[in-house]
This record gives sequence, structure tokens and C-alpha cells, in this order.
Amino acid sequence: MKKGFKIFAVLGLVGMLSYACQPAATDSNSSTSSSDSSSDVPVDMKVAYVYTDSVINQYEYFKKRSDEITEKGRKFEGDLQSRARGFEQEVANFQQSGGNMTLNQQRAKQEELMKKEQNLVTYRDNLMQELSVDESNLYNEVFEQVQSYLKTYAEEKDLDLILSYTRGGAIWYGKKAFDLTNEVIEGLNKEYNQSPKDSVK
Repeated sequence: MKKGFKIFAVLGLVGMLSYACQPAATDSNSSTSSSDSSSDVPVDMKVAYVYTDSVINQYEYFKKRSDEITEKGRKFEGDLQSRARGFEQEVANFQQSGGNMTLNQQRAKQEELMKKEQNLVTYRDNLMQELSVDESNLYNEVFEQVQSYLKTYAEEKDLDLILSYTRGGAIWYGKKAFDLTNEVIEGLNKEYNQSPKDSVK
């Protein structure tokens, strides 16, 4: 565990006591009240941060599931291309032999091809939607798992706050001593590898 996670909170004065306008007893009560109200504020906070993108991209569960989605996308693409080639061939055949058909046969074939084209577009859109849902579900799963891990981690290490460090985010600088990224990645992957593979979905 890296050392030096303490950031001291600065407590300012809440108000000024006016000895000229108030009796001594009132001053004492005000002072006591002020002291009591600030007693719940932590004198020092233990704060750290993680590079969120690094944690996610190096989390083995994310990499495994991401590869599965990518492979699924490749299969979808291959299937879609095969169907598209079949449709294009059918159109080419119609263009070559359509002159031998009656007008009614030509109209019927054209309607059939238009319907097949629309079905192909719908099929493509459904595949893209399925992949998009898979990806969205994966990110939701990973964020929940990381959040759960960090909650346990913070309790074990007595940390008050773990911040998410992302480019363009709210944190512009943090001392390296407060960076838990590698330790969190190692811990997440250790936890994942020790758990039954079918229990993390």
C-alpha cells in the first residue's frame, strides 16, 4: 500500500464574536456551539485516485468479454456479407433473365427483391442493435464490479475517498503517491481469477 494518503482539511472561522455587544456568558455559549458544530468534520481525509480508463481496459474480465463481443461482431459481419452477396447475385440474375418474363412476372420478382432488400436492411440494423446492447451491458457490469471492489478496498485501507481520474475530468493533477491504479488493477484481476468464471456475468 502506498504511503501518505492524508490530505488535511482546512477549517475556517465561522463567525466573529463581538465582545462589546454580547455578555460574557453568551460568548462562551457561542464558542461552545461553534466548536460542537465543527466536531463532525474530519480533521484529515485519506484520499486516493485511479485512472478509470486504465482500470477498465486492463481488467481481465472486461478484456475477455470485449473480445467475445468483437468476435460476435465478426461473425455477424461475415453472415451479413454472405446474405448481401446472395441478394446481389439474385438481382444480377433477374437483370439478365428478366427480359424473358412477362410483365406480371417482372413486377412480382421486383416486389420480391424489394422485400428481400428491406429484410436485409432490417437484419443488419438488428445485428448492430444487439452488439450495441452487449457493449452497453458490459460497461454497466464492469462499472458495478469496479465500484463494488473499490468500496471494499477503501474500507480495508481506511480511505475516505477514491476519485476517478479521466482526461478532461474534474481532476487535473494528482501526486503519484495517491495513484492506486496499478494496485486496483492487480486486485481486481486477482479477485476475478479466483472466482468461478460462470459467476461473473
